[in-house]
Amino acid sequence: MLFLKHIETPVGKMCIGATSQGICLFDFQFRHSIDSIMKRIETLSGDKFSEEEHPYFEILEQQVSEYFTGLRKEFDLPLHLLGTPFQKNVWEGLLKIPYGETRSYKQQSIFLGNEKAIRAVAGANGENGIAIIIPCHRVIGENGSLTGYGGGLQRKKWLLDLERKYSGKTGQGELFTLNPSCEKS
Repeated sequence: MLFLKHIETPVGKMCIGATSQGICLFDFQFRHSIDSIMKRIETLSGDKFSEEEHPYFEILEQQVSEYFTGLRKEFDLPLHLLGTPFQKNVWEGLLKIPYGETRSYKQQSIFLGNEKAIRAVAGANGENGIAIIIPCHRVIGENGSLTGYGGGLQRKKWLLDLERKYSGKTGQGELFTLNPSCEKS
């Protein structure tokens, strides 16, 4: 069974989804591609979302609250990644980007072992349905610009600024520029 709940966060209303194996969805309710992401999860799990409570929701809400107040730098909750093997590999790679740091799409492609897969990596980032926890917001353009984020570039900048503030790392965040022509929602 797929469990579903909606919560308010400092970055807007978000959907939480869980299976018996872990969190499978944590994404912006009004994201343009939320319906296709939820459909992919339903198709791959063989089940439909139902608005019901699940014990994983309480854990996620607690950890997300700690993240937004700067108390949590890493999440420690079970995840159930529902995607292609390539997508799962990309998402697992995103989990290795440290809090308060960023990587370019090219750096992430090299990290995953295929420098030429930049577009494919960017596409898999865009299909990530577990925002913030799987930190696709930490991937930026090679020139330091903020490009593409399902939650919108203003949220991406806000999340990066939050992490910079609580990580003690300085300098890099001031260089971020919004590139509205690349914004995806």
